[in-house]
Amino acid sequence: MTACELCGEETGGRYLCERHTVALAKRLADLPTLYAEVGECLVPRGHGWGEIVATRGAAGPRSPLDEDVLDTVNGARAAEVVHLWRVDVQRVRWPQHGAPPPAQLAADCRWLAMELEWIVDHYPGTGDLAREVGELEKQARTIVGDPPPRPQRLGTCVAVDSEGVVCGAVITRLPGQTRVQCRWCRYTYDSERDWLLLEHFQPKEVA
Repeated sequence: MTACELCGEETGGRYLCERHTVALAKRLADLPTLYAEVGECLVPRGHGWGEIVATRGAAGPRSPLDEDVLDTVNGARAAEVVHLWRVDVQRVRWPQHGAPPPAQLAADCRWLAMELEWIVDHYPGTGDLAREVGELEKQARTIVGDPPPRPQRLGTCVAVDSEGVVCGAVITRLPGQTRVQCRWCRYTYDSERDWLLLEHFQPKEVA
């Protein structure tokens, strides 16, 4: 019997249970986007690159990076960590091959995700890999926060102006939102009748 290295659940010989395997796959898919957002957070808002600011000493160019963020987490470190895991997995699986060349974070995450089934079946370091990838995600989220709910596309605005012209702008809302205002014509949808009209007058798809 083999237990999951993260939760102790029996896995039938694998290093991770199905739940933590799926979680690791999702984290590998999300990391490149998360660290791209971290990179955007490194530039202080309201200041351009190399802006001259007054200091206690001589005036000079301000660092374009938010150094508090840079000290905490950055994409270069994440890329280095993930690449080292790719190197080690390849060493174990194909010892006759040389180390893979340097690659970007997205490429290494994609490679590990493609090999994930083999990894959870055969790679002794799977638990440590999952923990470290989870820590990289956690660090990134301390900077960029959790992803906001995705807007739902409801269709196109059916409001008609004084000349009989239908607005046609795209209408979206967040999950659970019951009152939506068209960003183009400012018509407000907030009653059951409004929602029924919006649905009824949507263009029918051509078969």
